[in-house]
Amino acid sequence: MSFNPLKEKGIPVEKQVRNWHQIVGKPYNKTDVDCYTRTRQILMNGIEIEAWGFKHQLNRFVPDTKDKQLIALISRIEDSQQTTANWMGPADQSVLETTLGYEQVAVDLTAWMAQNEPDPYVKETFDFGLLEDFDHLYRYSQFAYMTEGIEPNDIVQGKTDVIVGRPTQHHHNDNGLRIRKHYDKNTAHPQTKVNILTLLSGEQQTHNYYAEHGFMYGDHVLRETYAEIKDVEEEHVTMYESLIDPTESMWEKFLIHEFTEVCNYYTCMEDEPDDRIKKIWELFVDIELGHLQAAASLFCKYEKRDPEEVIGSEIVIPCRFKSQKAYVQKVLEKEVDKRLESQGEFTTIKALPEDWPSYDVQMKQNEISSPSENAVRLAGTYHDRDIVAADEQLKDKEVAILKKGLQKDGVAWNTVTPEELEKMIKKHEKREDEKEKLI
Repeated sequence: MSFNPLKEKGIPVEKQVRNWHQIVGKPYNKTDVDCYTRTRQILMNGIEIEAWGFKHQLNRFVPDTKDKQLIALISRIEDSQQTTANWMGPADQSVLETTLGYEQVAVDLTAWMAQNEPDPYVKETFDFGLLEDFDHLYRYSQFAYMTEGIEPNDIVQGKTDVIVGRPTQHHHNDNGLRIRKHYDKNTAHPQTKVNILTLLSGEQQTHNYYAEHGFMYGDHVLRETYAEIKDVEEEHVTMYESLIDPTESMWEKFLIHEFTEVCNYYTCMEDEPDDRIKKIWELFVDIELGHLQAAASLFCKYEKRDPEEVIGSEIVIPCRFKSQKAYVQKVLEKEVDKRLESQGEFTTIKALPEDWPSYDVQMKQNEISSPSENAVRLAGTYHDRDIVAADEQLKDKEVAILKKGLQKDGVAWNTVTPEELEKMIKKHEKREDEKEKLI
């Protein structure tokens, strides 16, 4: 169903306050939840946190008392929605289990957006970030198996491949290189604006989750791995927010934020298989339509422009959570050696100059060791080889992918080389053959 959300009234803001029983609902059961119900829950938590934080920033610049009161009420409603979304997660879901869910969000969300992004340059940026989150899923999977006995497919349910991507130790860059070229607010498609803000919100919340939970494990290498990947998520926030036109006014941004929420909840509502949770998404569509009406009214008041100039007249679809394996594999094989260059450009490992700014950053941060490389080394000791969950055709290409994606410079001393990985794999295969003979 297609509709113009600017013409839908939804629930008036003053009627959106809910009681505590409604705000704090029943969590899902982690043993039988659909993996994409989990990813929707994680994403919407992040989107609500971004929306809540933005409105508090906005309200510090609003002079009119009545307008401040309206925005304050909306931010309070957003806060209660965030509680509902975030607390769908059950208490018995471990930090590592939730972490694998966060990285599945990043992989499948980014892959969907890349294929449905009208701006070629934004698409290229999405593809670049995709391969970094793909490797994060792989690194965390090593610890999930070693620490808690969690197989990757216990969480991703076979919908997302788990195998080496662009090595995490190479994600650390000179900050200036993360700044990308921004879109033009006057010509950018609403899909582009919603895509970027959606992905930015997800990456920001991923950073926050790792910052707030990575210390909860006693294993020092795992704690360092959370710190390392959290740092990359900080770079991702910088990269994606730099795609936004900096000349957008605060009222324009307010409008885009509310439109983004409507679009995401609408998509959740359409796709959710759990009837109980689907009703929550339906309610939140109506709530966000009310917020959008308020944002549009304030935009007209302060900007003296038609909101359709900014967000168009139709809803857009930010993401259909479904398996993106084929697309990710294609990007992985083609672009694992891609690197960031100045002036918002991209390059490859072979074309990097000797004075590439990121070399200094990587050598400093990895001078003792790269925690994400230790993750694979420990898995090799514990399990003969790394933990993977991928199609056999992709598994057969793992060594070649690592060889293509690994730099010669700016490399930690504890790096697992393609030759070592190949030995691990052969050792594991030999042990499996011996087990078969005993049976």
